[in-house]
Amino acid sequence: MGPFMINIKNIYYMLSYAYQSLNEGSYKKIQAEEFDHLHDLMAAILIQGSRSQIKRGLHRDYLSQEEVTSSLRGKIDVTSSVKQNTLVQRRMVCRFDQFSEDTLFNQILKTTMLLLIRCGDVKAENRKELRKLTLFLRNVDTLNPYTIQWSSLLYHRNNSTYKMLMNICELVIKGLLITTDTGDYKMKQYLDDQQMHRLYEKFLLGYFKKEYPQYSPSASYIDWDVDNGFSEFLPAMKTDITLTYGQRTLIIDAKYYGNTMQTNTMFNTKSINSANLYQMFTYVKNKDWNSSGMVSGAILYAKTDEEITPDNEYQISGNRFIVKTLDLGKDWAGIVRQLDGIAEVVEGIK
Repeated sequence: MGPFMINIKNIYYMLSYAYQSLNEGSYKKIQAEEFDHLHDLMAAILIQGSRSQIKRGLHRDYLSQEEVTSSLRGKIDVTSSVKQNTLVQRRMVCRFDQFSEDTLFNQILKTTMLLLIRCGDVKAENRKELRKLTLFLRNVDTLNPYTIQWSSLLYHRNNSTYKMLMNICELVIKGLLITTDTGDYKMKQYLDDQQMHRLYEKFLLGYFKKEYPQYSPSASYIDWDVDNGFSEFLPAMKTDITLTYGQRTLIIDAKYYGNTMQTNTMFNTKSINSANLYQMFTYVKNKDWNSSGMVSGAILYAKTDEEITPDNEYQISGNRFIVKTLDLGKDWAGIVRQLDGIAEVVEGIK
């Protein structure tokens, strides 16, 4: 079992909501294109994004260098000079900072471009464009994609324009890249479930932020409704999405699994995943600490190829619980209708 095949164009729309910078004018051309392979879509985004970045200027930083030289510069490393016996040659080991484009951001970008050129199903014209762009990175090293420390990427005013590019590179490397038995690289046709789950969560939050800002969408924390004020060691409760309208609250949990239903093998019966439902029940009841009934919960699964997928509503202990399946294989208008239907729950319309 697994999620349905997702239309490649829908992946682009999901990325556009997850990463709002994809809605800038320079990316509009991509929206009009048709793609047969996800690799080609990723290549098109990197091409457009890299062109824009090159026009702005590649990220540069001061990088520490070491050189054995007779022309002294920077700081002399006496210890290394003695160890390497450079004095015999009338040279010294010097350390200095050089302003260079060979930064981690550009290394990741170049590495991803080359992987798409060599391993991906990218059409000829996009391969050609990627090769042209790598010429601007000729002084940049490549990396072993599996050793990239993504958490070490720190953004500030001077490199914030790289954030979307790095997110796309991470999707390609962590979601598509695999190593063959011979040690070569190849790419899967679709993102793995873990990366799709992350994209699915970001997409849903991004969608509600853009289309329903009046509901103040956020991934917010819920406090435990403790009786004695003692909450030490209790786990944090962070929602995927919380929508609010006046006194009403809707908590949405995004789930992208290979199986949405659990099976009782003894009786051959199916039911909603108990852990998911218990989690949502906990969120709702702690948020609705005064038992107002104004807090509802929605579990939104991505549709799989299972014969039975959930589409139910329950009224439990004074609160409304919705379990829906979002079909990402539909045309985009159909997906929008489903999401708008979820949003209407906040005002009690549906």
